[in-house]
Amino acid sequence: MFNQLSEKLDKVFRNLKGIGKLTEANIKDSMREIRLALLEADVNFKIVKNFINEIEKRAVGVEVMKSLQPGHQVVKIVHEQLISLMDNSDTKIDIQQNKLTKIMLVGLQGSGKTTACAKLANYYRKKNNVKPLMVACDVYRPAAIHQLQVLGKQLDVPVISDTDEKDVLKITEKALNHVKNQNINLMIFDTAGRLHIDTDMMNEVKLLKEHVNPDYIFFVADAMTGQDAVNVAKEFHNLLNFTGVILTKLDGDSRGGAALSIKAVTDKPVIYVGIGEKISDIEAFHADRMASRILGMGDVLSLIEKAQDAIDEKEAEKLAEKLKKNQFTLTDFLSQLQHIKKMGPLDQILKMIPGLNQAAMKDVKIDDNQIKRIEAIIRSMTNSERENPGIINGSRRLRISKGSGTTVTEVNRLLKQFEEMRKMMKQMTSSKALKNLKLPF
Repeated sequence: MFNQLSEKLDKVFRNLKGIGKLTEANIKDSMREIRLALLEADVNFKIVKNFINEIEKRAVGVEVMKSLQPGHQVVKIVHEQLISLMDNSDTKIDIQQNKLTKIMLVGLQGSGKTTACAKLANYYRKKNNVKPLMVACDVYRPAAIHQLQVLGKQLDVPVISDTDEKDVLKITEKALNHVKNQNINLMIFDTAGRLHIDTDMMNEVKLLKEHVNPDYIFFVADAMTGQDAVNVAKEFHNLLNFTGVILTKLDGDSRGGAALSIKAVTDKPVIYVGIGEKISDIEAFHADRMASRILGMGDVLSLIEKAQDAIDEKEAEKLAEKLKKNQFTLTDFLSQLQHIKKMGPLDQILKMIPGLNQAAMKDVKIDDNQIKRIEAIIRSMTNSERENPGIINGSRRLRISKGSGTTVTEVNRLLKQFEEMRKMMKQMTSSKALKNLKLPF
């Protein structure tokens, strides 16, 4: 996400590093490059104009802090302006166990509403420990009802639907009556979309809003449609005054124009972002963290949260003890690989690490399939081979390669890398400085 914009901004800031003093001339040159980068990222031109004017106003004549180089001072100002542009701190979503919360999702067909329903249900169940229910209100697209039913079954979340009923108000009434006698504290309504905005569609969602009286309305937008998504959001906001935005497919959007424009146009912020196809691939949107990612500064807080979600605390403590005793095995290694996979694509994880040279990283090809190949190799081993790799001789390596669909060379490479990693871990844990350190994984 934001790859193109991040690369162009990084180039601007690298050029500023050699400058001894900020002047009106070199600031204007930099602002010209930033303006072009934002426009190429499909950010609304009026927003770009205001954004650049604000940065120029703050940067020209500013006294550079002694602890910062001139280029870093501009980065600081741009960072603060990006946060201001995307800020959602005034919007609080309060999902509680002791009351029923109703959420309505709206948007055009193909934006990802149905999948977003399931992602939200799963997200709130984990984060807020609530019992969700989903309501299929897209009566025009039978596939949407079936999709929601399949997702509900997959998550073990109940779905209220009626394939024979074309009146969405009757379906919502059925759902509202159903929860009266059930231990349900979250209802998520999946509404119908169209390929474009039309009067019938807008009237229907308006009537649905009046009937359901939702606590929150989220407009679901496909981030890859850029300014089209922003323009549609404005139409929906004028009619429904929605709470905020869920941007889907942000992982596939290298520009980021919708994420940067939508609040300024609608005065409603991005609340959640879809970052992949899996049900777990949704995260809360934090303006400060996203601004840091855009500027290649990493996002350590999101990285920690992902690690906490993926790694069990008790298991982490057991692993730390094994590392201290040099008892780390291929079985443990396989377990850690599975935890890493839960955290998301490797290229996204690496971009969250502060201090990593993002310009250098752009040419590094991260192959997530390599993890699958490593998993296949380890799974083709016997338990004794995983616990004691030293017994794996030539014939065993040939058997493992055939069983995993890999080559003997790949098996040899994995065993060599694993042995080197164990030696490194032994050196680290035997170091005086690290002797009493509690490992964070």
